[in-house]
Amino acid sequence: MMKNGGGVTLSIAVFSAVFAASIAILFVFGYVSGGGANGFGSFYSGPEAAFKVPIVELVSAAAHTRNDESRAVLSSEFSSKSIPTIRKRANNKVEQGLARARAAIRKAASIRNVSVIIKKNEILSSAIYRNPSTFLRSYEEMERRFKVYVYQEGELPIVHDGPCKDIYTSEGRFIHEMEHGNNRFRTSKAQAAHVYFMPFSVTWMVKYIYRPNTYNVTPLQEFVSDYVKLISTKHPFWNRTQGADHFMLSCHDWGPLASRGNDFLHNTSIRVLCNANSSEGFNPQKDVSLPEIHLYGGNVNPKLLSPPPFKIPRPYLAFFAGGIHGPIRPILLKHWKGRDPDLHVHEYLPKGQDYYDSMLRSKFCLCPSGYEVASPRIVEAIYAECIPVMLSDHYVLPFSDVLRWDAFSIQVDISEIPRLKEILVAVSEDKYLRLKKGLKAVRRHFVLNQPVKKFDMFHMILHSLWLRRLNLRAE
Repeated sequence: MMKNGGGVTLSIAVFSAVFAASIAILFVFGYVSGGGANGFGSFYSGPEAAFKVPIVELVSAAAHTRNDESRAVLSSEFSSKSIPTIRKRANNKVEQGLARARAAIRKAASIRNVSVIIKKNEILSSAIYRNPSTFLRSYEEMERRFKVYVYQEGELPIVHDGPCKDIYTSEGRFIHEMEHGNNRFRTSKAQAAHVYFMPFSVTWMVKYIYRPNTYNVTPLQEFVSDYVKLISTKHPFWNRTQGADHFMLSCHDWGPLASRGNDFLHNTSIRVLCNANSSEGFNPQKDVSLPEIHLYGGNVNPKLLSPPPFKIPRPYLAFFAGGIHGPIRPILLKHWKGRDPDLHVHEYLPKGQDYYDSMLRSKFCLCPSGYEVASPRIVEAIYAECIPVMLSDHYVLPFSDVLRWDAFSIQVDISEIPRLKEILVAVSEDKYLRLKKGLKAVRRHFVLNQPVKKFDMFHMILHSLWLRRLNLRAE
């Protein structure tokens, strides 16, 4: 493990805070009014949701006159004089390419929010995507231009590797794909990169350098601190933007805590995290919410590969089985465990009952947060075409800058858990079928393929990074 360089002085900490405050202006993301016709859509908020997620959007010039200081606009909408900048010695070719991409996306945004036909029998529906034409053009520009430089510093197993099966699959699969995959995005030419990836695994830090049962994350933070110090002294790229065009990725619950090993990493860099809790420092204007996927043995359970056809009835209204941890599950179990034959709510799955069979036999799958906001049940529900019912506070949903989550899931406020059956029964058959069709349409965005495929989860993570890089202009 690299030695800690003595910690962060007060002056550096103050400078970091000031820089982080200013950098927030640079990641300009979408305010959206009611319909969001010109961009990726309106603030996502489920029914009665208290927290609104900033959404990437291209807003018309007329929208700029609105008295709304909290909104943010994709930088391609700004004039050349008003796009926020960071002063650095930029690669002109990179910046010129980004400028052309912004212009192309802005042009696509002029097409009103209509569905887009990609090819025969493949449609991006405006009911599911915030702005299909804008998303498609942005995605195409990403495929054409986006380059990621992966730092080579660091040693196995903590760097350049990660868990590729079980609960933290998302973390390891992305690292593995960037390190070993045959994709078009990785570049060996650091000067040509748009973003820079620090390929350490927080999960492997916990496995190899954390002392069990101590709950002391200092070793993790020291490793992160030392890694940033190493790359920032060996290469010029971190210091050009104080890490604003750098990213880390972690699906471990302690990913946010590990990122505190460097103030700029925590406050300025892009953090791709499963634990996307806005009340604990996750900033959706610069950070990326990573779907949590639990692949036992590294593969999707065969039962979830081909859900039953729409015409097959599902006898259970709703299903949940899981242990009591965190503040939300005790409320759910208190009100519904064993209380109603239509709501199959269990702390422990009854003997002889299969978890995935239960999901496939249920219309709705309850997805309460545990100690942390993310849950693998959400992706499992998508696979099972069982409508996810979100029971969480402050969770920024994955890919919500592109997807309309209310087109394929239901958000229920924690205070409404006692009324859960009433809420679910009130969902009309027509709406239920629309939600199921939405699940079928978005499934590909939550699948980890080997090799990777167009629009799959790997590409959607990259697209989230691409959007954030578009909003950072360097001179």
